[in-house]
Order: sequence, then structure tokens, then C-alpha cells
Amino acid sequence: MGKLNLIGLLLCSIAITISSIPFAHANIAQGPKAVEQWFQKLSHAKPKITKLHFYFHDIVSGKNPTAIPIAQANSTSHSPTSFGLLAVLDDRLTIGPQINSTTIGRAQGIVGAASIDEFSLLMSLNFVFTNGKYNGSTLSLLGRNTVLNEYREMPIVGGSGVFRLARGVATAKTYFLSNSSGDAIVEYNVVVLHY
Repeated sequence: MGKLNLIGLLLCSIAITISSIPFAHANIAQGPKAVEQWFQKLSHAKPKITKLHFYFHDIVSGKNPTAIPIAQANSTSHSPTSFGLLAVLDDRLTIGPQINSTTIGRAQGIVGAASIDEFSLLMSLNFVFTNGKYNGSTLSLLGRNTVLNEYREMPIVGGSGVFRLARGVATAKTYFLSNSSGDAIVEYNVVVLHY
């Protein structure tokens, strides 16, 4: 019993220590009071427009895929559009299309094949920025991605950190698609309005 209490005490002290470490969040004050104060100043704030450009590396093959199926309907294997397939992903966001390009964040979320007639995904993603001036901030994308179209347009419906109350548009264009593995590199241009 004494050993369990010691482990509990140790875990509690680790949790307290971790919670006291400041999180680098692009110099944005955090916590309920800080957010409330931010909202109070909002009536005097002018909206900003930010344009972002990055590449999304979707790896579905090999030993370390970044996108994996988590569920499918019984009929999915017979569907030409993979209708009913759900996948979760944690894809790298990079400055350039090269695999060794500088990582600026991750695209984390769930995608589902949501059309019987064409290859179209319902995407619920967070662009989590981990490097550069937006480190610690996120943008949330929720929309339809008609993957085989040259350009796709999806809404940005929110964000955090420097992107609080963000709204905007993300356009995607497939830069590379491997017919053998299904791995893809997608170019994103994002324009957001935020405060």
C-alpha cells in the first residue's frame, strides 16, 4: 500500500511540475482570465489577414504511416470511392514539398470517404503550428475535399493562439500522388481573417 501511495504522490508532483511549465504559445496570454481580457479588448481590435503557404505530407504506406484507417463499413471494400472509410492522421506540414523540408507543424484529425459517386472526403483537421512565429497556434479546417479536382476549397472555421476567432479559406492542390503507394504531398494556401 505504501508503494502505491508513493507512486501516486510521484505522479501528482510530476503533473503539478508539468502544469507549471509555460507553454510557448506565440506570446499569447493563456487561461480563462487571459481569454476573457482578450475578448474585452476585441471591440477595439482591427481584423488582420494572414496568408500561409505550406505542404501537407500524407503517408499511408510503409512502416510509419501518418494516416491510418480506423473504421469502415461492410460495403466499403466494394465501393469504387471507398465510401464509409474513416482514417485518422497526423501529417507533417512543411515549408517546401521535399520530404526533408523544414517542418512547421502537423495536420491532425479525422477524414472520411463521404461520397458514393466520387472520391470526396469530409475533413476535420487542425493545423497545429510547432515552429516559427505561429508556434503553439492552430487553425481548424472542416469541409469537403474533392480529392481528384485540381483545386479544392475548404473553410477555416476557427483557431487558437494568434488565430483566435479565425475564419477563412484553405485551397489545396495535389503536388504529388504515388499511384503505387497512395502517398501524397498536397500544397495548401490558406487565407484567414483573425484578431
